[in-house]
Amino acid sequence: MSAQPDHAPVTAPAPAPGAPAELLAQLRTDRRADRWVPAFEGQWAAALEESRRTFSLAKLYEVVQEWQGLIASAPAVDAFVASGYDDSDFIDMAELRGRRR
Repeated sequence: MSAQPDHAPVTAPAPAPGAPAELLAQLRTDRRADRWVPAFEGQWAAALEESRRTFSLAKLYEVVQEWQGLIASAPAVDAFVASGYDDSDFIDMAELRGRRR
């Protein structure tokens, strides 16, 4: 019997070298730029600092992939919000937890 796992974890491919600059350009043209650009820049700066300390690019890749996902999903979220969804039956779990005490 082998001690090796029978499957390897799936890792996302490394982003293209220009991906952070492309993301920032996209964020700057979005209607949410006033919130998104500072958030991205803050996360990117923190990831750069961690990268300097750890000699790992993992956090930088994570930030790029997170923001790529955010940008990709934004049109679907906008469409959902614009559809006039009814969230009146929303259950606030924090409120429920407070009632149990």
